[in-house]
Amino acid sequence: MSQVQWNRLTATELRALAAQDAVVLLPVGATEQHGPHLPTGVDDFLASEVCRRAAVLASEHTGVVVTPSVPIGLSEHHMAFGGTLTVGLPTLHALLRDICRSVIRAGFSRILIVNGRGGNMTALNAVTTELTAELTAPIAFASYFGAGREAVRDTLETQDGLMHACEGETSMMMAVFPELVHAEHLPRAHGPRITLPAESPEPVYMAVPFDRITPSGVAGDARVASPEKGERLLAGCSAALADIIVRAPWAKADSTEQPVR
Repeated sequence: MSQVQWNRLTATELRALAAQDAVVLLPVGATEQHGPHLPTGVDDFLASEVCRRAAVLASEHTGVVVTPSVPIGLSEHHMAFGGTLTVGLPTLHALLRDICRSVIRAGFSRILIVNGRGGNMTALNAVTTELTAELTAPIAFASYFGAGREAVRDTLETQDGLMHACEGETSMMMAVFPELVHAEHLPRAHGPRITLPAESPEPVYMAVPFDRITPSGVAGDARVASPEKGERLLAGCSAALADIIVRAPWAKADSTEQPVR
């Protein structure tokens, strides 16, 4: 099946996918500042693109469909820069609950929430647990850059994982949305290296506004980004996510397919 996006399919086609016990991907991103060179929709655009690619790959092995994305996440720490939209945790929880409930009422039973930003990770781990109990459905959660961590590590020159408006995110945007990258601002697109909150070794967590971490709004170094790196990142993360779709505990028990590449 070539078409995998929920809002491009008819109700009849979606009922057929539900009857096949198709996996539903629910991308969650953000709308927040991404330095002087990238648009605010980076996390939303990239989560949706990886989900679309992964769904096309996985659809050769199992039914899969991608819902419209949730384009606003937990971005309070970026508000000082302007241009950022944010919601509170109860709002995000309620929105995801209602979307997942709608998906289940449409006849589907397996949902994978796919995250596109580091700042959502801790919250979505907890929300996934709550939704599984509230909806009594096998709901799972993955960050696309976590699924594709090997591809990320092996591709990037200056960092081991994604940061913010960095070499990795800028490269992927160059690969799929080059018209949205302001190349003239790349010389200023660099900042300190950071660790994602969910991966921090620090024993104490405190909320720190992002402008205190980096005045440029960038963490990492976008000056070495390239579309070639971006395509390798997208391909690697998409293939890793497709493997999860096909092989996850909530996938078909009789699946014996080889890894998706």
